[in-house]
Amino acid sequence: MILDLRHVFSRDNSRLEFDGTVDMSAVDVSGGFPLKKPVRYGGVVFNESSVVILNIRIEYEFTAPCDRCGKISSGSHTVTIDKSLATSLERQESDTIIVVSDMQLEVDELVYSEVILDLPSKHLCKEDCKGLCQKCGKNLNDGDCGCDLFEPDPRFEKLRELLND
Repeated sequence: MILDLRHVFSRDNSRLEFDGTVDMSAVDVSGGFPLKKPVRYGGVVFNESSVVILNIRIEYEFTAPCDRCGKISSGSHTVTIDKSLATSLERQESDTIIVVSDMQLEVDELVYSEVILDLPSKHLCKEDCKGLCQKCGKNLNDGDCGCDLFEPDPRFEKLRELLND
């Protein structure tokens, strides 16, 4: 979706509301496709005292295997963006200002970038996920497996032999 912002830039107290969806189901993240449902967004661009502000709220669902136990789980995430818009900048870069030199804003591109940056780097099925047993591979969230996880340090093997004699 491309927003034509000429009207907003030219008049104080003007507003432009918008909403839409972006299909990101083909986006590959670490060998998987976690964004199965369309990403929804809605927002407003308004001119207040000759300062043009963008407010946008992005909502998406992320489905992926848990990084500890491998169980497929979903979670919903919300990203909120509040940035100023300008037709040019004196300095080259700014994290708080989006340059729209032609007074048009490509919203889908902005949403795509923000979702990619917001995706969790570690996905857990629940905060206290216990993961898998290192020996037998049982999911420890389902209960203890009974494996003895004690492995002696091989550097102390000679000392252990002296103690056993």
